[in-house]
Amino acid sequence: MKLDLVAITPPAFDVDVQLAYATDANLTGRPVYRNAKCWLHPAAAEKLTAAIELAKPLGFRLRIFDALRPVEAQWALWNARPDPEFLADPRRGSPHSRGVAVDLTLLDPDGQALDMGTAFDAFTPLSHHGRTDVAPIAQRNRLLLMGLMTTAGWDFYRNEWWHYQLFEARRFPLVCDADLPRPMMSL
Repeated sequence: MKLDLVAITPPAFDVDVQLAYATDANLTGRPVYRNAKCWLHPAAAEKLTAAIELAKPLGFRLRIFDALRPVEAQWALWNARPDPEFLADPRRGSPHSRGVAVDLTLLDPDGQALDMGTAFDAFTPLSHHGRTDVAPIAQRNRLLLMGLMTTAGWDFYRNEWWHYQLFEARRFPLVCDADLPRPMMSL
């Protein structure tokens, strides 16, 4: 299948890409992506550009932890931790596996990640949006990120402060590793 995907790389996109699943510092304890690339569907890339432009005059940049996640990678995460509160069941398909979701945070002008109250992929109720039992600065930072992302046209997932996706994500087809211009799961 011929995919129309956009590579999310500087300088075309003024973002800091640090794909968590390309390292062993993730819930599986090992790299999930062997050939880490940050891809998005063109419709999602357009909305990412809008979020970048909204953050820039405020002195912020975006750090991307994950974007397109091939179906095989979703299975690897699910097999390591089958928790439907934080991971989409791969039998139903994830918005990430459609190229229309992004996991991210905000960086200050010095390139430091803002305090969001929990780490990325902290599978705990403290990661949910709207928590008042995280520090007030973390609440403010989460709301700032949500404001930027929703103004740019993204929907949010209530259980993860870091996850944003396009509305009606299921209308986009699932993407397997073999569908990519260069597979991510093998070298």
